[in-house]
Amino acid sequence: MITGALRQTGRFFALAAEVSRAVFRRPFQFREFVEQFWFVASVTILPAALVSIPFGAVIALQVGSLTQQLGAQSFTGGASVLAVVQQASPLIVALLIAGAGGSAICADLGSRKIREELDAMEVMGVSPVQRLVVPRVLATMAVAVLLNGLVSVVGTLGGYFFNVVLQGGTPGAYLSSFSALAQLSDLYISELKALVFGFIAGIVAAHRGLNPRGGPKGVGDAVNQSVVITFLLLFFVNMVMTAVYLQIVPPKGG
Repeated sequence: MITGALRQTGRFFALAAEVSRAVFRRPFQFREFVEQFWFVASVTILPAALVSIPFGAVIALQVGSLTQQLGAQSFTGGASVLAVVQQASPLIVALLIAGAGGSAICADLGSRKIREELDAMEVMGVSPVQRLVVPRVLATMAVAVLLNGLVSVVGTLGGYFFNVVLQGGTPGAYLSSFSALAQLSDLYISELKALVFGFIAGIVAAHRGLNPRGGPKGVGDAVNQSVVITFLLLFFVNMVMTAVYLQIVPPKGG
C-alpha cells in the first residue's frame, strides 16, 4: 500500500513537471484552452458568487461579535475583509473549481483513456499531455485567478452589508479599518494562492483521469478520488503559504 502511494505521488509530480515544460512548447492548443476556460468558468461563476455571500456574512458576523466583546468594534471591517481576501476567497474558488470543473476534466480524460483514444494519439505521435492536459490546467489556473477577484468583491460586499445592517456598524468605521489594516500584498498573496490552487486542481484531475482503473467504474472512482485529494492538498498548501507569507511580509503598521 505504501509502495503504491509513493508510486502515485511520483507520477503526480512527474505529470506536474511535464505539464510545466509542455506549456512552452509549440503548437499551443489555443482553441482547446478557450473552450475549457469557458466551460470551467460557466460552471463555477454563479456558485462562487452565491457561496461567497454567506461566507462573507458569517465571517463579518463572527468577527463583529468577537470585536464587540473585546471593545474593538471599529476594527471589524479590516479583520473581516482580510479574512475573506486572504483565506476564504482562494479556498472557495479552488474548492468549486475542483468540485465542478476538475471532476468534469477527470471524467473526460478518464473516458478517453478507457476508450483508448489517448493510446491512439500517442501512436500518431501526438502528446496527450500537450494536446489535452496543458490547455485544461491553464484554463483552471486562469479561471481561478479571475474568479478570485469576483469572490473577494462579493464576499466583502456581503460582509459590509451584514455588519452595517445587522450589527449596527458604521460604514465609515468599516472602510477606515480596512484601509488601516490592509495592504496591497494581501491581494497579491490571494491571487497567488488562487493561481497555485488552480494548478493543483487541474493537475490532480488530469492525473486521476489519465490513470483510471477497472473500466467505467474506475472512471467514477477516479473522479471521487480527484476531488478528495485536491481538497486535502489545498488545505495543506494553504497552511504552508499562509505561514510563509506571515513570516515574510510584516503586518501594516507593525
